[in-house]
Amino acid sequence: MRNVLISGAGIAGPALAHWLTHHGYRATVVEKAKALRPGGQAVDFKGETHLTVLSRMGILDDMRRLQTGGADQEIVDADGRKLAVMSGEFTGGALEIRRGDLARILYERTAPHCEYVFGDSITSLTETPGGVQVTFEHAAPATYDLVVGADGIHSNVRRLAFGPEPDYVRHLGYHYALVDVEEDFGPVAQMYNEPGRLVATAGPKAPVFFVFASEPLTYDRYDVEQQKDILVRAYQGMGWRTQRILEAVRRSQSVYLDSISQVRIERYSQGRVVLLGDAAYGNTLGGFGSGLAMVGAYVLAGELAAAGGEHRAAFAEYERQFQRYAKIAKNGNAGPFLAPATPTRLRMRNRMLRSGLMMGLMTKLGDKFATDIALKSY
Repeated sequence: MRNVLISGAGIAGPALAHWLTHHGYRATVVEKAKALRPGGQAVDFKGETHLTVLSRMGILDDMRRLQTGGADQEIVDADGRKLAVMSGEFTGGALEIRRGDLARILYERTAPHCEYVFGDSITSLTETPGGVQVTFEHAAPATYDLVVGADGIHSNVRRLAFGPEPDYVRHLGYHYALVDVEEDFGPVAQMYNEPGRLVATAGPKAPVFFVFASEPLTYDRYDVEQQKDILVRAYQGMGWRTQRILEAVRRSQSVYLDSISQVRIERYSQGRVVLLGDAAYGNTLGGFGSGLAMVGAYVLAGELAAAGGEHRAAFAEYERQFQRYAKIAKNGNAGPFLAPATPTRLRMRNRMLRSGLMMGLMTKLGDKFATDIALKSY
């Protein structure tokens, strides 16, 4: 059980590759995109458990040098008047960093010790007594001892090994987008709402962030122009400086649009195939995805090492620990909080944000959930 194929070169996949090679495994990471995705939203880590895993990986200092700081974000009206503030302590956790920066750190740490294959994807998985026979869009077929789906909420591995996406992914009524723009909309992070819609800017070089209520949308997630069209239609007529932002969106070459969705799956493994990160316990914008992915990679690789490669025992123990730890991802929907559906709910959300007591309580609850696991030393 020493030859492992990982699908996905985002956060979970390279983190797992790090720990597998640490324990003496051979890891191959296949990624559909042609290169690492730069930029993207800020991801955060909360509490001692997350920081302990990052420290044991040896990347904590590198991440701190690139941390974004978790700046406060003003909520403004159509004339730019401040209505409330979403605190950086609440949104940024103990450590916040751009997703692209973290992906690059993980890639640079792991690339010398494992194989990365970009611009390819798995097309079939066939389990045999001796391993998993894998075919690819471009590469020659190969056999691996184990296959890990670390390829996000829309996991290709989960679809191939477990079944169609609608059986396991629940749409929560919203979509979100991140768009890299050249225009600088000011140094202060600001967000503006109208019922069911949010648009936010976060200073120089930060992507513009959108959240909007929507039924499930059908589109090509690799077609930038198609995603631009969806955003422009969704935000037509919106006040504040939204129309100027949409002009910048039209000029952008980097758009990421996706649904706010939640993964519901009873088991993380099927034979020699196992799911990690958002593929197993994703909840879009839920605030715990990156932390769960990093801790999950640590536990999964550690349990494989502890079981001497006996995958059934290792997967069972990984599932036992994570069914409990990842329970936070089974609840909640960030959409109604970020883009309340009615004027009344918008006012209620803003009043809550103005309450320091309520925000402090929510921050403490987040830290409690993030530390609700006893890390083994492996």
